[in-house]
Amino acid sequence: MKIAVDTKKPEVRFVTVGPENDGQRLDNFLFSELKGVPKTRIYRIVRKGEVRVNKGRVDAKYRLKIHDRVRIPPVRVATNTAEVQLQPRLKEALQSNILYEDEGFLLLNKPSGFAVHGGTGIQSGVIEGFRYLRPQQKFCELVHRLDKETSGCLLIAKKRSVLTALHEMFQGDGIKKTYVALLEGSWRNQKQKVTQPLLKNMNQGGERFVRVDERGKSAITRFTLRQRFQQLTLVQAEPETGRTHQIRVHAAWMGHPIIGDTKYGREDVNSHYKQKGFHRLFLHAEALSFKHPVSGELMNFTAPLPEELQRLLNNEKTI
Repeated sequence: MKIAVDTKKPEVRFVTVGPENDGQRLDNFLFSELKGVPKTRIYRIVRKGEVRVNKGRVDAKYRLKIHDRVRIPPVRVATNTAEVQLQPRLKEALQSNILYEDEGFLLLNKPSGFAVHGGTGIQSGVIEGFRYLRPQQKFCELVHRLDKETSGCLLIAKKRSVLTALHEMFQGDGIKKTYVALLEGSWRNQKQKVTQPLLKNMNQGGERFVRVDERGKSAITRFTLRQRFQQLTLVQAEPETGRTHQIRVHAAWMGHPIIGDTKYGREDVNSHYKQKGFHRLFLHAEALSFKHPVSGELMNFTAPLPEELQRLLNNEKTI
């Protein structure tokens, strides 16, 4: 995507905070208002007092309120000279894989292979795609995250008040999350609760990974057997905490890595299934259950198992 600098002379702007930005941190608000400006530059103009809220200096962590008046100094903004190009499969998923939508949020059946947001080496993800396809949508934020290779239920908030309410549910016990995973080997337990703490690490190449470590953060995953195969086990996984790669690391710690897990699984096993035409992580966010943040109604959502996962199960011999 080609980037150019806007040649128009920038001017001071004053923006009045509306309901869609109520409670948002000032820095995140400025990232949206000053797209293309480096974050270091944004933090610098806040520290120097060039950004004002209601004529006063504030910290970058300040939470905006409705009717706050934000002064944004003249800053040259990089603009796109070419239209954002979405991969056809992602565009199709964003347009046709919505399982539920109302005024406050939507639920997407995210396909495997797409990051939920852009980052290093990733031009755009699910959330950037939605913002591009729905330019009229003033507020559009991820409620939670799924790994790039994980498919299934993904919540996107359309109002800040809904985002805040759902975040509180995720941080507590207000949302029940159910995943389906296919594990290597014959896992004989009917139920197992794993409580090993998890610690984030970075290898020499800068790649992030997680390991079981007593110095890590508490993590709880409940596994329930669903179906036994000759060399594999299909399980239901219910994470009570939301640590990075939690289900994947806990499964590997039990000695039964998830099939297709190139980070925590066995290379020879993954290679075997690649030869059979299976090229992804067998982890699917199958269901979410929670009370609607506005009406209080109990909502139960299920994302159908993707065809490639069901096909692999159909080709395996059961016990």
